[in-house]
Amino acid sequence: MVMRKQFVLMAFLCIPLFYSCSSEEKGKGEKKYLTFTVKPENRTLESDYAATLKGKQFVEIRPQVSGTITDICFNEGDVIKKGQTLFIIDQVPYKAALETAVANRESAEAKLETAQMTADSKAALFKAGIVSDFENQTAQNLLLEAKAALAQAKAQETNARNNLSYTVIKSPVDGVSGMVPYRVGALVSSNQAEPLVTVSDDNEIYAYFSMDENQVLELIMKYGSLKQAMSDMPSVSLEMSNGKVYAHKGKIDAISGTVDEGTGSVGVRACFPNTEQLLRNGASGKVIVPTLKQDCMVIPQTATYELQNRTFVYRVIDGKAKSAPVEVYKLNNGTEYVVESGLEEGDVIIAEGAGLVKEGTPVSIESENQSKSE
Repeated sequence: MVMRKQFVLMAFLCIPLFYSCSSEEKGKGEKKYLTFTVKPENRTLESDYAATLKGKQFVEIRPQVSGTITDICFNEGDVIKKGQTLFIIDQVPYKAALETAVANRESAEAKLETAQMTADSKAALFKAGIVSDFENQTAQNLLLEAKAALAQAKAQETNARNNLSYTVIKSPVDGVSGMVPYRVGALVSSNQAEPLVTVSDDNEIYAYFSMDENQVLELIMKYGSLKQAMSDMPSVSLEMSNGKVYAHKGKIDAISGTVDEGTGSVGVRACFPNTEQLLRNGASGKVIVPTLKQDCMVIPQTATYELQNRTFVYRVIDGKAKSAPVEVYKLNNGTEYVVESGLEEGDVIIAEGAGLVKEGTPVSIESENQSKSE
């Protein structure tokens, strides 16, 4: 009788333990996850490239003749007009050279007149049989020699005039001047390494950057040709060196037709208006190129995990988590992925903590994470 009472007591004590274990198993099966329903959306993804800024026209002003600078006719940083005088080089030796060339040309003209009269006279006498053919031909040859000497004298005069004109150095373009490393009295020459000054036309700014070969191939495949790509590509933005985005949009207007063998990159140029003169020649920045993806499958990055260099998500099928490989586009906005294959519209995936989920885990949907379309 005593043993029967002990058995009943033990059975009574075990009832709460079984109930507790059953509750725990039930709780495990009912764990809730945030989920996401896949649907087509539009996204604009951005990629940035380090760029060097250049004025539309950038001219290094160099002397074409040697001599000392006698005058600097502008201030550093001035707005320069095309044809404006910038420097004057000592003109004295070049004026003297021109006077000598003019004198030589006049002398040659006089000699030519004399040779012409002699040749005409000899020709008449030859017809009359008074002089020999040798004398007549000699006179004609002297005439030809006088003509050649005059041509040479005229060329020397032209060269002397040009050299004198080169002593007045003018700007070939409109723009803004740089700094001048020389001063009045400095000796300059045509073969010096450093220019007298630079003049940059900054009304428009070119941003030069590079894309890799594969990116350019993608543009050709997407648009049909580089020409069509430049025509149809969306406008680009410019992040200035201070981290702020330039107010005006730009346009890619040139893509190199060759690939740099050393780097495998292709040179690209974008043009930006510069009406406020905020951008300067020689500055640096980043060109931001947008890529528009339409009707694409967009998922949170938190919904993915990586295994052996592949990206996976967990689809919810019949209340259980089932892993699925996906291919994602190489560009992203830092919080989302554009899925190129592996998911279809209407698929439900686990939106957060995918790396902690196991295959076949029962999933109780807590809420639907809706994405915002752009």
